[in-house]
Amino acid sequence: MPADRVGLIAGSGRFPLIFARNAGAAGVRVIAVAHRGETDPEIERFAAEVTWIRVGQLGRIIRTFHKAEVRHAVMAGGIRKVRMFSNFRPDPRGLALLARMRRRDDDYLLRGVAGELEGEGIRVVPSTIFLERIVPAAPGVLTRTEPSAQQWRDVRMGIPLVKALGRMGIGQTLVLKEGVILAVEAIEGTDAAVRRGGEIVEGSVVVVKMSKPDQDLRFDVPAIGPGTIEVLREAGGGVLAVECGRSILLDKEELLAAADDAGIAVVAVAPEPE
Repeated sequence: MPADRVGLIAGSGRFPLIFARNAGAAGVRVIAVAHRGETDPEIERFAAEVTWIRVGQLGRIIRTFHKAEVRHAVMAGGIRKVRMFSNFRPDPRGLALLARMRRRDDDYLLRGVAGELEGEGIRVVPSTIFLERIVPAAPGVLTRTEPSAQQWRDVRMGIPLVKALGRMGIGQTLVLKEGVILAVEAIEGTDAAVRRGGEIVEGSVVVVKMSKPDQDLRFDVPAIGPGTIEVLREAGGGVLAVECGRSILLDKEELLAAADDAGIAVVAVAPEPE
């Protein structure tokens, strides 16, 4: 576990900001490497040091952490896949890693980056450290609103289907209504999938978001925030189901309050046995 400092490889969204804020509150100095065009500039409010890089500059990440005497690091926030086509500027270390990769999917690449860091004496630890309060620990309804019997059936139907999608590397979110699949998340992300599903039917929908069966919790932990609740409200409301112990509720209090105001049920569920 980190002692007085931790390295942060920051991607997009609020997750890196929330991690840095919570780590700082715990008295840990955050040394962040942020990605231009991806990471929110607000990261500079919460991290003690920030170095801005382009996607793929692995050598610069390692040099930054060595200089700051970082021995533990986390990866928080994703890099949108579309950026891999428009903002990819690998340095020699990054190119060397890519040349050794037999596959280019997210998990394989992230594991490759983690292996490079650990080979340099920088241990990659789960991004959920310091965040236990916003990770649902057990199954249950998290809001005042509860799903209907039909919505629970949709949730139970969606769990193994989302796991199958994750196993194939397609996505981690499914949108359903009364046993009918409306949208499957792909490269566009959770919110866009919810919007697509909401455009097909009138009234509430059920959104199920789960981790991949072989997900490495050191990085890419499924996360939702208030923005997803707003998108679901615009889609007609309904239910948002996440996996207990393996999902992060960003801005948890704001998220649950917004869900209650919109009459949306947020539930934590356990995965079905493999």
